[in-house]
Amino acid sequence: MTSNESVLPIQQPNRDVKQNNDGQIERRNRRALVDIGNLAPAVVEIGKPTQISRPTTRNFHAQLVENAQGAHEKNVKKSEPNNEETPRRRSKKPSKSLTTVLTARSKAACGIKTKPKDPVVNIDESDINNELAEVEYVEDIYKFYKLSETEGALMDYMNSHSQPDLNAKMRAILIDWLIEVHRKFDLMPESLYLTINVVDRYLSVRRVPRRELQLVGISAMLIACKYEEIWPPEVTDLMAISDNAYPREEILTMEKAILGQLGWYLTVPTPYVFLVRYTKASLPFDNEMENMVFFLTELGLIHYSVIITNNPSKLAASAVYAARCTLKKTPAWTETLKHHTGYYEHELKDCAKSLVAFHDCASETKLKSVYRKYVNPEKGAVALFPPARSLIAEVDGGEQS
Repeated sequence: MTSNESVLPIQQPNRDVKQNNDGQIERRNRRALVDIGNLAPAVVEIGKPTQISRPTTRNFHAQLVENAQGAHEKNVKKSEPNNEETPRRRSKKPSKSLTTVLTARSKAACGIKTKPKDPVVNIDESDINNELAEVEYVEDIYKFYKLSETEGALMDYMNSHSQPDLNAKMRAILIDWLIEVHRKFDLMPESLYLTINVVDRYLSVRRVPRRELQLVGISAMLIACKYEEIWPPEVTDLMAISDNAYPREEILTMEKAILGQLGWYLTVPTPYVFLVRYTKASLPFDNEMENMVFFLTELGLIHYSVIITNNPSKLAASAVYAARCTLKKTPAWTETLKHHTGYYEHELKDCAKSLVAFHDCASETKLKSVYRKYVNPEKGAVALFPPARSLIAEVDGGEQS
């Protein structure tokens, strides 16, 4: 073969081409492509024609039908009740004894009915979409508050000779005056509770002469307002409301001394943080209940014996309990309150008795700042409500017995 000759490709015989007897070429029609049968067979249902997507042999088709019938028989057996076991199950029905029947009839005759247990209500359900409510963390926050109040409990500084120039009556006069100042300046409630907390903490660690007691109160309020208020009162305002008893320099010096002595630790659990939570748990919640709780709490803040014997959470819980008794809420203490406060009813009665006693004589005592504050219609005039004398009688009767 020379290089000029063209190379022809080798042609494979065309199986679809056939020569007839006359020498003419005739072409056969190629069969169309079909499914090669690599798909899983469909589930065969009894009573319906089997649809196979690929050519199958008779043996394979019979096998599919047999498998489908077997699966169908298993499902039928599961759904049908066992006729032999049914009578046995019915025969095992528990029968009541004669004592049970007679007891039930006796209770029905006496009108005794078993009441369902008071359920614990989810008080945060309505705030689930409120980011400021911190619903996901609120339980942990209050567990931390209760732990912190235990660690930072006040020392009995009046009876331990830590303050030889002071007594509980002087402290009551100071707190009563601070409540009045707080009302005149129209400050946030958090500021009042933090002010009293700062005063007690400072007096428990530092001896204060009698003439400087009011100075401690003014400086403590200045600190609390700077911490809580957006627009705190100025030093000149505090000087004016105290009749210029202390110059500006003394107030600022005492402010610095208090902060240094307390280590600038101002994020503390006051009764206010517990009051907000516990009042919310007192259902149904309304303004009358809220005002009554705060009225009773502020009465307790004035008295040294209440502050020193009850931590902030217990004072708040006792105020809620006393308020519910005063407003005749039933029951006086619910499972929801017990869950959120951690206190049982009997643990709160002594403190609640003291708060109700203060309420009973609020209009007659010389220290009337709290009474004047809550006799105002803006506060629901809750100071005019009759006190829960039944609670005092109940506690006194229990002590005598």
